[in-house]
Amino acid sequence: MQKQLTVLNQDPELLRVHTPQDIEFLVKESEVLTGIAGRLFVIAGADRLAYRAFWYPMGLKVERLDQGGVPVTAEQLQPWEFQDHHLVDALRARQLFTPSVALPG
Repeated sequence: MQKQLTVLNQDPELLRVHTPQDIEFLVKESEVLTGIAGRLFVIAGADRLAYRAFWYPMGLKVERLDQGGVPVTAEQLQPWEFQDHHLVDALRARQLFTPSVALPG
């Protein structure tokens, strides 16, 4: 499912994230296709909060981004801790999206 929303002053195609396992897959997919670490996620509430997630073998790092895409906060989380994170709360509320990956070149 795709949806159009404004994110960080851009207007990309956004994909709804359905399960916590999708987050791991989407981060890895983006890294493989773009060569850039992490992936952007957006909570489609009134504030349209943006996060960048990085997946590691022992857990993940989640950065909250400001409107310019600059990290405001960063959290290192174990997989079981991530289940209580705002991104998973948004996912359960069907409000978590990520931009489609654009291939370089």
